[in-house]
Amino acid sequence: MSVYWITELVPLPITAMLPAVLFPMFGIMKSSAVAKAYFRDFHLLLVGVVCLATSIEKWSLHRRIALRLVMLVGVNPAWLMLGFMSGCAFLSMWVQNTSAVTMVMPIVEAVLQQILKAKDGGSAGEDNPNLQLDETDVNTGKKKENVNEQQHPDVEEETRVQIQTQSQPTAAQASSRCSRDLMMCKAMCLGIAYSSNIGGISTLPGTSPNLIFSEYLNQIYPDCSGCVNFGNWLLLCLPISVIMLLLTWIWLYWLFIGSERGEQSEREKAARKVIEDEYRALGPMSPQEIFTLLVFLMMVLLWLSRDPGFISGWSSLFPRHSGFITDATVALLLGLVFFIAPAHGYNREYEPMISWEEFQASMPWRVMLLVGGGFALAEGTKESGLSLWVAQLMTPLGDLPVLATITIACIIVTTVTEVASNATTITIFLPILSPLAEAIHVNPLFVLIPATLCTSFSFLLPVSNPPNAIVFAYGHLSTLDMVKAGLGVNVIGVLAVLLSVATWGVPLFSLDTYPDWAPLLPEFNATGRP
Repeated sequence: MSVYWITELVPLPITAMLPAVLFPMFGIMKSSAVAKAYFRDFHLLLVGVVCLATSIEKWSLHRRIALRLVMLVGVNPAWLMLGFMSGCAFLSMWVQNTSAVTMVMPIVEAVLQQILKAKDGGSAGEDNPNLQLDETDVNTGKKKENVNEQQHPDVEEETRVQIQTQSQPTAAQASSRCSRDLMMCKAMCLGIAYSSNIGGISTLPGTSPNLIFSEYLNQIYPDCSGCVNFGNWLLLCLPISVIMLLLTWIWLYWLFIGSERGEQSEREKAARKVIEDEYRALGPMSPQEIFTLLVFLMMVLLWLSRDPGFISGWSSLFPRHSGFITDATVALLLGLVFFIAPAHGYNREYEPMISWEEFQASMPWRVMLLVGGGFALAEGTKESGLSLWVAQLMTPLGDLPVLATITIACIIVTTVTEVASNATTITIFLPILSPLAEAIHVNPLFVLIPATLCTSFSFLLPVSNPPNAIVFAYGHLSTLDMVKAGLGVNVIGVLAVLLSVATWGVPLFSLDTYPDWAPLLPEFNATGRP
């Protein structure tokens, strides 16, 4: 299955169905037992999150948030880039990375076009209320074809995107642009692609690997239920995202536009005008936007307060049903509200906030099968004894310092995720790394959390993930640009993750002790660690 997923010899969801056929045939698991692995708590959480994301995009709340953030930081090239990166990262915390990029990138491109027109002596203040791209810059038909299947949550984690080199007029236009303008376009585009991945790691529903890890933990270590929740994950990963975002911004600015000098007033005026005009065109917040924002805030608040860890959360109000309510319960409850609440009040013909057709277009059905296949595979490795055999093979790694073992795992995962989809990578490595942690008698979270985070660090190639593919399709970048910038961001990401798990992650998850919920394997403990 790993070979099939990496090479994509057959569609990814079809490969994910192999356990349902082969496990019963080889006497590993009953068909009814395998089927249960294909629909888990993860899927219900995903349904609720997609409902929210559908409403956010339908009523243009994402555009208002992105434009407002950019207006707050200003339009100087450095601050403009940071503003767009911050907006995209914030959106990626709550919707999937591809959705965040498809929401923000048209705004970025419109601003870039206005800046370039100002440079060329064109009408710097020309209105562009619909944020339509110049046809001379992007072959929109081909771009839409390339990203058609990546418009909404989690599709980006499902599959690698095959980018075809497009013969666009942008190559000819680039020769007439000054190097400074071209470098700014490169930095902006890469900043959007990278910030979507950086922001996505901050929350459990932010990206597929986080959700897959959470469900895998509940499946393999049922006694660990609740040890990783929305609150403590945010406390661990939000600082990582902030550190990575700032250092990536500095890195891209230094790499592409750090030496820029000279008068920027015309270009800044052009950028400011298109942003302000677009924000004014949105008008005041509509009732639909306000309702969506309130539901979004309520969902986040309920996630954070369900079981914070340091105090009793609202889940303690149900003492007889401890552990019954999860983040999926909250997401699904509030997600269903969008199908019931009237979009235009009671004075007009009834229309729900979102329709089933809109939700269905957003729902990544194929990734649900892919993830289900990963859960079935993990269950099979446990039932067959394969996980114990793998643990026995890995006992020599116990002679290495724990941090060295984690570093090696992070580097391997980061390398593989450049050529395989993020969901595929984490699905392959979770059943390998958890027996490794047990074999060397280390808290499994100490190994699994860094590996999960590094799965999202696919920054090198246009085909590494759909956000990279989307920005590449705009025609401002070459593959070499992405490789050159991505290497630096990969290093920043791995170091930030290692710093976090070695410092504030230790008290958050008790990483320095071997937990009661993990099995004791003394016969495989080569180090004799207590």
